[in-house]
Amino acid sequence: METALAKTPQKRQVMFLAILLLLWEAGSEAVRYSIPEETESGYSVANLAKDLGLRVGELATRSARIHYKGDKELLQLDIKTGNLLLYEKLDREVMCGTTEPCILHFQLLLENPVQFYQTDLQLTDINDHSPEFPEREMLLKIPEGTQPGTVFPLKIAQDFDIGSNTVQNYTISTNSHFHVATHNRGDGRKYPELVLDKALDREERPELSLTLTALDGGAPPRSGTSTVRIVVLDNNDNAPEFLQSLYEVQVPENSPLNSLVVAVSARDLDAGAYGSVAYALFQGDEVTQPFVIDEKTGEIRLKGALDFEATPYYNVEIVATDGGGFSGKCTVAIEVMDVNDNAPELTMSTLSSPTPENAPETVVAVFSVSDPDSGDNGRMICSIQNDLPFLLKPTLKNFYTLVTQRALDRESQAEYNITITVTDLGTPRLKTEHNITVLVSDVNDNAPAFTQTSYTLFVRENNSPALHIGSVSATDRDSGTNAQVTYSLLPPQDPHLPLVSLVSINADNGHLFALRSLDYEALQEFEFRVGATDRGSPALSSEALVRVLVLDANDNSPFVLYPLQNRSAPCTELVPRAAEPGYLVTKVVAVDGDSGQNAWLSYQLLKATEPGLFGVWAHNGEVRTARLLSERDATKHRLVVLVKDNGEPPRSATATLHVLLVDGFSQPYPATRGGGPGPGPGRLAHRLPGGGVGLGVFALPLVSAPVRGGAAVQEEQGGLWHLVDVSGTGTLSQSYQYEVCLTGDSGTGEFKFLKPIIPNLLPQGAGEEIGKTAAFRNNFGLN
Repeated sequence: METALAKTPQKRQVMFLAILLLLWEAGSEAVRYSIPEETESGYSVANLAKDLGLRVGELATRSARIHYKGDKELLQLDIKTGNLLLYEKLDREVMCGTTEPCILHFQLLLENPVQFYQTDLQLTDINDHSPEFPEREMLLKIPEGTQPGTVFPLKIAQDFDIGSNTVQNYTISTNSHFHVATHNRGDGRKYPELVLDKALDREERPELSLTLTALDGGAPPRSGTSTVRIVVLDNNDNAPEFLQSLYEVQVPENSPLNSLVVAVSARDLDAGAYGSVAYALFQGDEVTQPFVIDEKTGEIRLKGALDFEATPYYNVEIVATDGGGFSGKCTVAIEVMDVNDNAPELTMSTLSSPTPENAPETVVAVFSVSDPDSGDNGRMICSIQNDLPFLLKPTLKNFYTLVTQRALDRESQAEYNITITVTDLGTPRLKTEHNITVLVSDVNDNAPAFTQTSYTLFVRENNSPALHIGSVSATDRDSGTNAQVTYSLLPPQDPHLPLVSLVSINADNGHLFALRSLDYEALQEFEFRVGATDRGSPALSSEALVRVLVLDANDNSPFVLYPLQNRSAPCTELVPRAAEPGYLVTKVVAVDGDSGQNAWLSYQLLKATEPGLFGVWAHNGEVRTARLLSERDATKHRLVVLVKDNGEPPRSATATLHVLLVDGFSQPYPATRGGGPGPGPGRLAHRLPGGGVGLGVFALPLVSAPVRGGAAVQEEQGGLWHLVDVSGTGTLSQSYQYEVCLTGDSGTGEFKFLKPIIPNLLPQGAGEEIGKTAAFRNNFGLN
C-alpha cells in the first residue's frame, strides 16, 4: 500500500459525499447497546442475531463478522449463539477522552448477499478516577490590609471522569480568614476561588497553610487535595489586569515548534516591584499541554506537536503576578486548525478470489475507507483503473463493494491486478493505493477445437499391423479438467465400412493406428470422423474428418492376357513367308493390378528360335517381323516375350508365343503336337485386309462370360462368332473390337480373334493407362 500526494487521476470515481452519509444516517436505524466501562472481557452484551431478526445459522453460512475502524478487535461475535461478546476491557477515557456520549460504531457484515447492519455501543462512565491537582502545593502572596471579599484564583483539579463523576465541589480546611467558592467554567468544569473573609495581619501571622480538597460526584465520591501556602506581604495596592479577559486564536496543526501562538499582555498600576508583572500558565500543565509562555513578554509559543485529530481545542489560563503577589488571570482559547496531514486508510473486509467466469454481477471485495481529517480533508473519492470490467459501489456509510461490471471470460484474461485508489479532497490531496489480485476461475464454456477441420493421411499398402499412420490434435481454451481432451472414433456414415477393424485412436493423444495390413487393390481410400471431448461438466465436444489414402506398392506382377500361358495347347500364330518387314504377327496383351508407374509395362524379346527375325515393340507389345522371310528360315518359331513393370523393384512375367511360317493360308496346317491333324478350314485364321492376323486378347473363360459392349453372336459353319469390344484396358489406350471364332470340331475348345472390326493402333506411351486395369481384371475374373 502506498501513500502519496494524489495527482488528478483519469479514472472512474465514486464520490463519497457528506450528503450521502447524512441521508444514510437519516434513513437507517442502528442497534444501540450500552455497557459501563471497565466491564470484564467475555461479557455478553446482547444477542445480536435475535435483535436483528437473523437466524443463528445464517451467521455461519453468510460469514458474519464484526468490523470496527482500523481493524481493532473490541467485540467478538459468537456465530453459534449469535451473542455479541466483549473482547477486552474498555476504558471510556482512552476510547473517547472527554467526548460525551462515548459511542463506538460497529458494523455487522454478512455475505451472500453482501449486507450491512450498523451497531452502536455506548460506554457509560464509572467513577474510576480521583481528582488530581497539578501541584501538591500552591503559593499565594497576599499583602496585609487586603480588603475582605477579595478573591484569589486557585488551580483546578483534573478528573478524567465525566458528568457527575467529575469534580463537583471544592472545600478548604477550617480557618478564620478564607473560604472557597466553587464556580462553573464555560466548558462545564468547576474551578475554585479563595475568598478572603477576614483581613490579614502580617505581624500577627506571616504565613498560613491550608488544605484544598476537590470532591467528585461519584458514589462513593473520590477526592484529591493540595496544600495552599499563603505568605502575607506588605501592602500592594493594585493587581495586574490583562488587556483582554479572553484571547481567541487559531493555530494550524502542522505549525512548527517554537512558533508564536499569541502574546498576552497585563498591566499593573503600581510602581517598582509591585508594578512588575510575571506571566505563567496558571494550571501548570506544562507536561500535558504543548505550550510554553515567556514570563517576561507573555508570548505563548508551541513546544509540542499539535494534532487536530487528537485535540481540536485548548483552553489555556494565564496568570500575571506582580512583585507584591497580586495576580490577574485571562483565558486563551486555542482552536487547532485541521490540515490535510492524514492519508485515507483502506481496510479490506472481504476478498473473493477466484471469481467464476460467465457469472453475472458478482461481489469481488468489500472494504471500508476512513480519513481522520475533517471537512474536505476528510472527504474521499474511491476509484479503480478505467480499463477493467469492475465497478465500485458505495454501500453502508464508508463501505464500498467491488463488483464485476459484466461477465468475465477467463480465456481472454485469467487474472486482474486492481489498484483501488482512495483520494481525499484536501489541499494538497493525499491518496492511498491498495492492490488486489482477482483470479478468474474456469467454466467449461469452450469445446475442443481441432487444428484442422479435415486431415489427409497417406499409408502405403502392405503395412504392418498397429502401424502409426498419423495424428489428430485438438486444443481446449479452458483450463484444468475442462481442457483435458479425449479422442474417439465416431460411427462411420458408411455402414459397410468396417472402421473398427481398420483403424484405432489413442484416446489421450489422438494418435491413429492401422489395425491390419491394407491392400490398395481392394481399398484405395476411406473416410471417417474423429471426436474430441473435454472432461468438463457438462462435457463439450467437436469432430473432424480424417481421409486415409492408401498408397500403391509394387506388389503385383504383370499378368499376360494373351497369349494364355496356362492352356493345354499353345496357340500358334500364322505368318506368311511373303510378309514384309514390320508385318504385325500378334500382340502381347498384359495388365498390372498396381497403379501409377508400378503399372507402366514395357515389352522386350527375351528369347527367340532365330534371333533377328522378329522384334517386339517396347511400349505396346506388338510382335512384328524384323526382316524379309526366306526359304531358309525354319517353319516353327518359339518366342519368349518379357513383360516388366516400372516399379521399384520391378516385377515381370513372360509370355511364350508359337509362330508358324506358311506359304499361304490355303496350305495345310502342319502337325503341331505329336503328329496330330492339321487345322481344318475352321481352324485357319481369317486373313485381314492388311495381310495380318487377328490378335488374341481373351482367355477361354471369357467366352462363357457376358461380353462387354453387347457384342453380336451368330452361328456359321458349326462355329460361334462373337463380336467382342475391348475398351482401353491394360496397355490398350483405345477401344478394339474383334470377331472371335470358337471352333466346333476342336478338342481343345480354342478360340481366336480373326479380324478387328475397328482397326485402331496403340499410340506410343500406352502404358500410362495401365493403372485402370484392376477393374478390368475384376470384371473378367482374372484376379
